[in-house]
Amino acid sequence: MIDRTGPSQRWDACGYAENARFVADLGLPVVDLLAPRPGERILDLGCGDGALTEKLAAAGCRVVGVDASPELTVAARARGIEVHLMDGHALAVGGGFDAVFSNAALHWMLRPDDVIAGVWNALRPGGRFVGEFGGAGNVARIVDALEAALDRRGIDGKAANPWFFPTPADYAARLAAAGFQVRSCELIERPTPLPTGMAGWLATFAGSFLAAVPEGERSAVLNEVMAAIAPHLLKSDGTWYADYVRLRFAADRPGD
Repeated sequence: MIDRTGPSQRWDACGYAENARFVADLGLPVVDLLAPRPGERILDLGCGDGALTEKLAAAGCRVVGVDASPELTVAARARGIEVHLMDGHALAVGGGFDAVFSNAALHWMLRPDDVIAGVWNALRPGGRFVGEFGGAGNVARIVDALEAALDRRGIDGKAANPWFFPTPADYAARLAAAGFQVRSCELIERPTPLPTGMAGWLATFAGSFLAAVPEGERSAVLNEVMAAIAPHLLKSDGTWYADYVRLRFAADRPGD
């Protein structure tokens, strides 16, 4: 589910499986929106460790995954999936796919028009592009706290932010400009309990922010961030939540 284009975000497949398995579990409604049919040829863009790719294959689809993380592509291949190490901004998979699917990956790709153009080229006429990723307001309290912690140290927090969280109007306009017919594009607020707490979430997803800070200060940054967001995201029963807002969309490449 993840495509990393920045040099400062690195992935540990075991850590991802432990701290972020909920990402794939909560992606099942996007699979339903895709409505995969046996025999279809589907590209999973930013497939990560292949948890959802595997479900598409189990539905009888001929699935190809691509991801920019060497560690996660190895994990996906261990599931028996055909996976290519590839930057989502420069897809080189040929054409003729019935669908391109993406879950929790597109917000890591900071040149969305390049990504959309690559998806268009990968699809056959009449093919569909279905996905979900972080939308406007996604993890806003966490982002604000991370950026503020860096700013206090004289580091540009916004420059360290690795994410693209568009509004539905913005993303739908980009799809339409590329020639897609947009069927749906909407924000979904989804406060999400974190199985290994906020520390596990930050360890998995905040690498780009922490890489901007001297190693000796990273623990202090994490402590500051957790103290700042605890009044909003730590519940009375001790459960941490992430303030997720997802953008879910479906679009079609018109037929000839």
